[in-house]
Amino acid sequence: MTVLITGGAGFIGSTVASACADRGHEVVVLDDLSTGTPVFAARHRFYRGDIADADLIDRIVRENPDITTVVHCAARIVVPESVADPFGYFDSNVARTVSLLQGLARNGIDRVVFSSSAAIYDTPADGVVAEGSPLAPPSPYADTKAVIERVLAAGAGAGLLRAVALRYFNPIGADPRLRTGLQVPTPSHALGKLISAWRADEPFVVTGTDWPTRDGSGVRDYVHVWDLAEAHALVVDRFDDVVDEREPFRAVNLGTGQGTTVLELVEAFGRVAGGLPRVEIGAARAGDTAGAFADVSLARELLGWEARLTVDEGIADSLRWSDLARRQGLFAPAPSP
Repeated sequence: MTVLITGGAGFIGSTVASACADRGHEVVVLDDLSTGTPVFAARHRFYRGDIADADLIDRIVRENPDITTVVHCAARIVVPESVADPFGYFDSNVARTVSLLQGLARNGIDRVVFSSSAAIYDTPADGVVAEGSPLAPPSPYADTKAVIERVLAAGAGAGLLRAVALRYFNPIGADPRLRTGLQVPTPSHALGKLISAWRADEPFVVTGTDWPTRDGSGVRDYVHVWDLAEAHALVVDRFDDVVDEREPFRAVNLGTGQGTTVLELVEAFGRVAGGLPRVEIGAARAGDTAGAFADVSLARELLGWEARLTVDEGIADSLRWSDLARRQGLFAPAPSP
């Protein structure tokens, strides 16, 4: 089977590409390299360009007629940036996805695996979200994911495609074989900021400690990126068992099924790294929430999937990857302003 992975030169997409290749699939990568790195894409058949480029989509399918499934990972993902630039985020994430889907439909490709986000959920009182939990995207970034899911559901209802939306929580770690990892040198998520602060001997700022959680810091479901990648590859393998003509669109949660607060992540980092940066308390960021963690029973039922790797292993793999990437120059260049 041949799989097209959009955003396959980025963190999630490149790891999914490795997981699919490990299962014997041919992988085609489409990425504009705005945040991805060419080294990741070069391991597969690679096309550089925009997912909304109709001529390019036609060319990719023409040159790779065995493509049966598309894993759609391409997106802008920085929450504060989306708050400052909502028009740009809806253009990049939603409008371009619609163009991509039109191109796929035109070429007879109707199997889509969408890398969605658990950020679309409302924050529940008990912290646990299942696929039927209320949605309340707190940021333009999260809203783009929710809108794309609605687009996919509408397309599925019209018989234009079948789609699985994988709603995952906070990815950490790297490919345990260190083929790929986080490609940006100054990431915006908590573990990336911890690593950056530790290496630079600068303070790490916990953004908000008055959330309604056990220690006041936000709770997250930190799931190893390799577990996420294997779940995407499992959906590719079992696509027809997950969605069919009767239920052509389905959302599935991915996570560890347990929450870790930011302060607990800091404690785990110190345990794994053998040291900590100075920790300071700051204000919550725009678009942040108290957080939640996943009910993953549906993923277990449909895919036989559950997260196997721990938070400590995710931290250890992140540190190993960061060391390797700096030594070998594997970080992507900063995007042009």
